[in-house]
Amino acid sequence: MACPFDEDPIDEGAALIRRELICRRQRILRPRIDVLSHSDSFLYERYRFTSQSITYIHDLVRPHISNITRRSLALTSQQLLCVALRFLANGSFLYNVGEAEHISRATVSRAVRRVCLALKRLLPNFVHFPGNKPIESIKEEFHRIAGFPNVIGCIDGTQIPIKAPSHNEADYVNRHSIHSINVQIICDAGCLISNVEAKWPGSVHDSKIFQESNLRNRLQGGEFDGYLLGDRGYPCQPWLLTPYPDPEPGPQQNFNRAHCKTRARVDKTIGLLKARFQCLHYLRVTPERARDIIAACVVLHNIAIIRGEQHPALHMEDFDDEPLHLPANQDGREVRDAVCKDHFSV
Repeated sequence: MACPFDEDPIDEGAALIRRELICRRQRILRPRIDVLSHSDSFLYERYRFTSQSITYIHDLVRPHISNITRRSLALTSQQLLCVALRFLANGSFLYNVGEAEHISRATVSRAVRRVCLALKRLLPNFVHFPGNKPIESIKEEFHRIAGFPNVIGCIDGTQIPIKAPSHNEADYVNRHSIHSINVQIICDAGCLISNVEAKWPGSVHDSKIFQESNLRNRLQGGEFDGYLLGDRGYPCQPWLLTPYPDPEPGPQQNFNRAHCKTRARVDKTIGLLKARFQCLHYLRVTPERARDIIAACVVLHNIAIIRGEQHPALHMEDFDDEPLHLPANQDGREVRDAVCKDHFSV
């Protein structure tokens, strides 16, 4: 029998084999979804954004994610974005997202990586302290919550679970014996994230992350006129006020009530971030890639807040105080006592 790989086999058996091989090599392409043809309710449920916001985000990231190939089957930049948004929104396995979007698991992985890196580039544009409003407006919005004066941000840490890394595995085990990244979040009164630190393993305490942050140095240097509010996991300092550990009846209890009600805004912000992007409940990636995904979700969260996107159903976590209660330093106690006396005596 002649060779079936020749362009023109000379006998019928070889020709039959050649035709069978050609048929097996044909690619079967499933139709891809035209995302923006659906209703906004459909889009929000799957991607957490309406069509106008998806177009807005696409315009931001398109220069960084567009394919340079001339192949007609390559995903468009809009399709890449929607694949990544679907993964971030529901946190499914990559193959589940691929099935829903009619693409392969490997393609989903590449799309998520490219889009997250593109969004991470936008972090300085959408996340900057103390926020995107004049500082006096930020203070006024905080003051309207419970009458606490001169607040420019609320701070807390949250654990983002990840799979056990292959290097320095023990560093990522948090106090709940789960592998995670400890993420520092600072927000304004409108739940806009104004600062994020997403590089520390889960075993690192919240106060250590803040102590090593660049923002702490800026606050200590007097760059901002105002206070952060934090829980007792942070030491009370002139620029970071924590509640009284054992408040006396009267002004100190009034201080603590106003402090708690105002600081709850960061708990709400963290809850909204995780409700909007379900992938943050568990990231099956390395710590390095997890940091990029977290940064991308923070950027998207701020875009959603700025554009007035619908809030997801909020299931608040148990935001209990850290087991380590740090004492106040002398300057911090003096500032806290002055605020308590001047604003909470009545």
